[in-house]
Amino acid sequence: MEYKDYYKILGVSKKATTDEIKKAYRKLARKYHPDVNPGNKSAEKNFKEINEAYQVLSDPKKREKYDAYGADWAHVTDEQHAAWNKSGGYKKQYAGTGGFSSAGGAGADMGDFSDFFRSMFGGSGFSGSSFGGSSGRRTRSMKGQDYQAELHLPLRHVYTDSQQMLNVNGKKIRITIPAGIKDGQVIKLKGKGGPGLNGGPAGDLYITIFVDKDPVFERRNNDLYINQEVDLYDAILGGEIYINTLAGKIKVKVKPGMQNGNTLRLKGKGFPVYKKPGHFGDLYVKLNVKLPKHLTDKEKELFNQLRNLRKK
Repeated sequence: MEYKDYYKILGVSKKATTDEIKKAYRKLARKYHPDVNPGNKSAEKNFKEINEAYQVLSDPKKREKYDAYGADWAHVTDEQHAAWNKSGGYKKQYAGTGGFSSAGGAGADMGDFSDFFRSMFGGSGFSGSSFGGSSGRRTRSMKGQDYQAELHLPLRHVYTDSQQMLNVNGKKIRITIPAGIKDGQVIKLKGKGGPGLNGGPAGDLYITIFVDKDPVFERRNNDLYINQEVDLYDAILGGEIYINTLAGKIKVKVKPGMQNGNTLRLKGKGFPVYKKPGHFGDLYVKLNVKLPKHLTDKEKELFNQLRNLRKK
């Protein structure tokens, strides 16, 4: 198996933290995404390699195997790796850029551990996707590579169930985004990742949903917050005003004497609760009293009369 330097592909050091790896991946994924580079085969290839690298380096167990075995990390079972760790193997430095050679046993200068690996892999090292090399032992089936993808959606698009089309490695995948999904939530699509090896199952697709901020509505969990102007006369005398919700305009009564900055709570007019049809948060409406401008002489006279009455 060809060795790929996943650290180099993502442009990070071997000591990079998980957050640094994630940040580098997201930056490169946006740059080489097929939707941004339609028909660009080179960008498509880079995008696949970036996903492959991130899938390994973002998983602590896979990363440890990759650091230890290089190109052949995926052919080492957890039991075999645990046995090597128990013997102190992971604490030793191994020679060669790609860890072990897939063409004929352990990499150069493995020293004290050459006997250990001969016993673990039957004396012939790794051979492609099977253990046992030329001895003809059974081929090992493997699950395909898991893929990572991102989907950015406006807040209003996740107020109801929505159909979205993704382009993943040249394949179009239609998915349903449930109403009320949260920013940063991950959806798993089983079997939509890379193809399996030697009859193994396909990998999975993990889609991270990013919900963009809305210019009008602020979302806090399942509640929504907005600012609403109300004219001076309705605030003083009471009346009816129209308030925008994500489901449309509704008429709301304002009590007399409403103060600037007072908040109305509209129960059940907020955001839908994820995977709970018919359940909604609340809508909180902060009222901003709008003062009249460009008063006529008559209006000024009336306001003066009102002021004088209040002073008595």
